[in-house]
Amino acid sequence: MAEELWRHEALAPYATLPWRSRGRYHREGESPSRSPFQRDRDRIIHSTAFRRLKHKTQVFVFHEGDHYRTRLTHSLEVAQITRTICRTLRLDEDLGEAVALAHDLGHTPFGHAGEEALHGVMLPYAGFDHNAQTLRILTKLEDRYAEFDGLNLTWETLEGAVKHNGPLLKSGRTLADLPAAIVEYCKDQDLELDGHAGPEAQVAALSDDIAYNNHDIDDGLRAGLFEVKDLLDLPLVGEMFALVTAKYPGIDQPRLIHEAVRRVINAMVEDVIAETRRRLKEANPKSVADIRALGRPVVAFSEAMTATEKTVKRFLYTRMYEHWKLNRSHSKARRVVVDLFNLLFAEPNCLPSPWREKAEQAEPHARARVVADYIAGMTDRYALDEHRRLFDLYS
Repeated sequence: MAEELWRHEALAPYATLPWRSRGRYHREGESPSRSPFQRDRDRIIHSTAFRRLKHKTQVFVFHEGDHYRTRLTHSLEVAQITRTICRTLRLDEDLGEAVALAHDLGHTPFGHAGEEALHGVMLPYAGFDHNAQTLRILTKLEDRYAEFDGLNLTWETLEGAVKHNGPLLKSGRTLADLPAAIVEYCKDQDLELDGHAGPEAQVAALSDDIAYNNHDIDDGLRAGLFEVKDLLDLPLVGEMFALVTAKYPGIDQPRLIHEAVRRVINAMVEDVIAETRRRLKEANPKSVADIRALGRPVVAFSEAMTATEKTVKRFLYTRMYEHWKLNRSHSKARRVVVDLFNLLFAEPNCLPSPWREKAEQAEPHARARVVADYIAGMTDRYALDEHRRLFDLYS
């Protein structure tokens, strides 16, 4: 009772209130000790897909170093930032955390290079999209429970996972333009694809940007893809590196990087909080429904920080993501994914059980999806090992 009273007092009227959740697709009894969104968060953490994120990379392939971020460490960083912002804005931080922890579950091995390759070979079969794959994992592919497939999460968590980056039906897009997995699921449970998600999911999306940019600066410096001097002309980032250098003359580089990056993260978090408070005051929402009805995000960077973030992204794209060393690594990664798909689609009897049974009994379109599900679920290490087992004649 004390727990429930605390929640009622802590959450703002415009937060996504757990006691007003739209519920789960498969009805379940409520927990006496956890809110619906806490249960969602816990189910995600205990899922197989979440554990696999430990060995899935974003930019670097796993064998390139032990200290670079993986999808798991990135998801944890996003969740930490999300909780901070949600708590400050009196939003439901458990829901924000659940969306943050789930947002990368659908990614392939080898980061965006792996996704590009899998989408390419899947084009004749409706393509591949990591956001739709996340929904497939949450609603179908996780096979832990006796009474249903997937994790049977609340409507709000699924909505946030699918729409955290904004409405899917916008700028002239129709259902025909969306991944089939999302369209098919929404026939049974409408996730209102033409509107914005609740504020907690919006927070998770901005937290993703904050974490992504800053840990890529950290990883890029540690990998030697660029130097501190290359950052000094960047807005905010350069200012923070110059500030730390002046405050701590002679500081060693690892400490310099950490001190500067944590200040950049803090500045971006404070900017989101200030801009969101300004928008909340202007819109004066009385409920989460009012926020969904605004037609624009309520959680956002200020205009100045938006420009800064775009400048930092452009720098990282040219100096890191397109670096020749990474291009070589990503080229190999794409070939691994293409080789695996082509062989396993042509020879589904090479798939392990029960994937083999699913693929052999399916027509080509469905078989391609089974193979894509199998490959998308691989870690970097497993994909490389599987490629060696199938293509190295002496393995």
